[in-house]
Amino acid sequence: MLSNWVEARTTVQTTVVSLTVGLAALAGLALWTSLSMQQAATHLHELNEVNDRWGIVVQNVDVADHALTDYVRSGTPIMSQPVATAAGAADESLRWLQEHGTPADVRAATIARDLYDDYTVLLRETVVAADPVTTLQKADQAELTLASLRKQLSTVVQVKRLETTDYLRSAELQNGNLRMAALVAFIVDLGLVALCGVVLLGHRRKILRQAAKSEHEAMHDALTGLANRTLLTQHTAQAIRRSNQTGDPLGLFLIDLNRFKPINDTLGHAFGDRLLQLVATRLTRAVREVDTVARLGGDEFAVLLPSVSTAANALIVAQRVHKALDEAVDLDGLSVDVGCSIGVALYPTDSADAHELLKHADIAMYAAKRARLGTAVYEPGLDEHSAAQLTVISDLRRALDQSELVLHYQPKADLRSGTVCGAEVLCRWQHPRHGLLGPDRFIPAAEETGLIEPLTQYVLDHALAQHRAWHLDGRDVPISVNVGAQCLHDRTFPEQVAASLERHRVPADVLTLEITESAIIADPHRASDVLTRLRDLGVRLSIDDFGTGYSSIAYLRTMPVHEMKIDRSFTTNMRTDASSGAITRSLLGLAHNLELEVVAEGVEDEETWSVLAALGCDIVQGYCLSKPLPADEFAVWLQDRSLKELITTSD
Repeated sequence: MLSNWVEARTTVQTTVVSLTVGLAALAGLALWTSLSMQQAATHLHELNEVNDRWGIVVQNVDVADHALTDYVRSGTPIMSQPVATAAGAADESLRWLQEHGTPADVRAATIARDLYDDYTVLLRETVVAADPVTTLQKADQAELTLASLRKQLSTVVQVKRLETTDYLRSAELQNGNLRMAALVAFIVDLGLVALCGVVLLGHRRKILRQAAKSEHEAMHDALTGLANRTLLTQHTAQAIRRSNQTGDPLGLFLIDLNRFKPINDTLGHAFGDRLLQLVATRLTRAVREVDTVARLGGDEFAVLLPSVSTAANALIVAQRVHKALDEAVDLDGLSVDVGCSIGVALYPTDSADAHELLKHADIAMYAAKRARLGTAVYEPGLDEHSAAQLTVISDLRRALDQSELVLHYQPKADLRSGTVCGAEVLCRWQHPRHGLLGPDRFIPAAEETGLIEPLTQYVLDHALAQHRAWHLDGRDVPISVNVGAQCLHDRTFPEQVAASLERHRVPADVLTLEITESAIIADPHRASDVLTRLRDLGVRLSIDDFGTGYSSIAYLRTMPVHEMKIDRSFTTNMRTDASSGAITRSLLGLAHNLELEVVAEGVEDEETWSVLAALGCDIVQGYCLSKPLPADEFAVWLQDRSLKELITTSD
């Protein structure tokens, strides 16, 4: 409690202000004392000067009296000279007192001067007297006047002595009070200095604690308390230096959580933060005390193994990490599975420095994530794949800006009548160096980097523009556009679709959006909300590649979809593989019971067409009709198809 008070900002400010005031007071007292002593000295000098003048007057009077006495006794003319000289000697001092003395001195000097003037006249008359009798008479008169003058001077001298004594006593008392005040101020200031020292030391301790806290925060993740990227880099550099000295290899894990994003988006950031904290705790417990566990950002973690010896040992640690993170997490009554992908890189086996070690671990982690390996150890061949991916991503951004992506259209036909009832929009990339690239060359990279959303918007805009052009030419072909999972989790996606429809003046019911099972499973609640808003726009919704997932049937009943597409892996083999045929029949029955229209993909021949017609399938799509075609070729194909249908009908 006391330390908190000492370290408080108000205490520091109050103490410093008090000390400043105290020092100012002490300095003021010292100045006051100095001025007071100077004033006392000046006044005392003035008193002494006045007293000296009165003393001179008394001395002159005494000299004149002695000279007169000697003259009368001797009776010789030669003794008259001292009397004549002493007569009037005090005039100058009395005149000075009248001009420079205090009012009391002026009054006393005036009275004394009148008497002294009379005395001086009598002295001179005594000296010039013609006979002894007159001399004696004048001398007696001078003595009488001198008696009055002496009384006056004696009174003045006594008063001046008392005045000087009183002033000295008063000055001494005042100086004593000032000294006492200065002593008190000094003691108070000394106490304030001591208090200020204590407060400043406390404040210094507080600053040091804050500096240590700031340094800790600069080197650690605020959410989990783990090391951050900066501290991991420092520890890695230190471990590399030790490895160079001892020859012991070291390892680095880069860990990415598999299902964190949908959990965080669905259950909220507060839940996600607590999940990350729990993951951090499990990671710390799964490794050794000498290992450094760091959070690099988001759901990405790293583990530095200072002494790992071999890749096999690193894989053993990776298994422990998987075991720790594969266990279900129970928070707020909810049980969620996270799982992770781990990339492993070793020094000096495959990395030359800390930067390369982290880079190689990152490459290995993405390899583990893409291939769903759980753990992948860096190999030199992965660099080429990583570089290729980076090139694809960079080129894809440019391709979107420069409209290098082209759309192909694969027709869909009503199975019963054979009439073309729409077309699926398929994206291709007309690469300036590599030629026409299929979606498998760039769609996965777009999904990993977040480019799938601008790519989807690109395809949607161009497809709607093409539909509008066909409509103006008299051809109304409903179109189907594939939608990535990230778009389905974006709550603003329905507004984006509505804006595109309005911009191209296309009615909503001619657009079908095809979504994958995985997009629904990742976040069913958000997916349902987005799909419901799309359906309210009038857009048709289709589940693409149905049957390849593992749990979407549980959500199919509640999802606001209109259509289900059976994946080509079932339809292509249904005539030769009994299980594929059974699955196709089951899916058709399920969809029709849910009142969904069924589209069979991958229909390659007339026999498959006939089997699907017998099973009651609604729409077919595949090479039996046509391969995907560019827009102008599709228009020609559509015209030829219409002519064939017209000829068949007339026959």
